Amino acid sequence: MTDAEARGWQRFDADARSVAWASAARRVAETAIADPANAKWLRHGGTWFAGVNILPNDPGGGIGGTPLAGPAIDALAASGDLPAAWDAAQVSVVYPGYPRRDPGETDAAARYRATRDAAHVDGLLPNGPDRRRRLGEAHGFILGLPLTQAAPEASPLVVWEGSHRVIGAELAGALSPHPPDLWPQIDITDAYHAARRACFETCRRVPLHARPGEALLLHRHILHGIAPWAPGATADPVGRMVAYFRPEMAVERWVGG
Repeated sequence: MTDAEARGWQRFDADARSVAWASAARRVAETAIADPANAKWLRHGGTWFAGVNILPNDPGGGIGGTPLAGPAIDALAASGDLPAAWDAAQVSVVYPGYPRRDPGETDAAARYRATRDAAHVDGLLPNGPDRRRRLGEAHGFILGLPLTQAAPEASPLVVWEGSHRVIGAELAGALSPHPPDLWPQIDITDAYHAARRACFETCRRVPLHARPGEALLLHRHILHGIAPWAPGATADPVGRMVAYFRPEMAVERWVGG
């Protein structure tokens, strides 16, 4: 097992190809963010723009003729994990003051965001008034591509190193007794919460800072979130902007690896 596999995340350096993509994506992302049709993605008192699937990249991940390329893409290709087609990327933008409280938000939800970085595992979607968790989206991995300059203290992405092994083992135990085609229907809330508590107690919380052209590759099971914006932290005027790709995988493969 490599160090990156043990940690559950890996940072890739920038090169001319990845810097060109980040520059092209930023221009297009700024236009998408300004579109009134996307105003619905502004959350947490105007301090976070969620921007799910709003980047109009092509199936190869390219933007306006600029291909999605660089060391991270090379590594995915070499490992056989490069998707046949890329999803439309999320454009996540955090602003100074994050996280403010939304109207009607519960004390528990606001406290969890402020003290636990709203830590979560992607794809485990809450359903109904009791917010019971089920496997709604089986992602193969998370690829984060920063589009703006920001200080390390400007609401960085944070991960709990090694949490993917804890989460993966717990959810495999909950899902494996059932046929994979039924997994999206299985309530995994209790297993997920137990695994999350164990991660908070045993895994190291690590802020991940990266610059445009660099890349952060996360294991699909890793517990991660967004840290509060530290007083005095700076970023480009448009905020700390990151494009995230989450290509889907076959559900029967999701609990492995």
